[in-house]
Amino acid sequence: MKANLMTRLNRIEGQVRGVKGMIEKDTYCDDVLNQIAAIQSALGSVGKLLLEGHMRSCVIERIQEGESAVIDELLVTINKLMK
Repeated sequence: MKANLMTRLNRIEGQVRGVKGMIEKDTYCDDVLNQIAAIQSALGSVGKLLLEGHMRSCVIERIQEGESAVIDELLVTINKLMK
């Protein structure tokens, strides 16, 4: 999972640098906006994968240890991701 996330983040980092270059070259705004939308989508995918991994490991472990407060923490995090 970690390698997958790192690969995705490296790709996103390259996309962000690409957008910066597009702006420096005065690229047509619609093209830049489309790239920004692609970056946002890619970041959303990374967030979903990380959230899934968190729920399958950290959250389950903490619930099994009797730490029910992790549910409130998780709900706050999910709300932040959904904004």
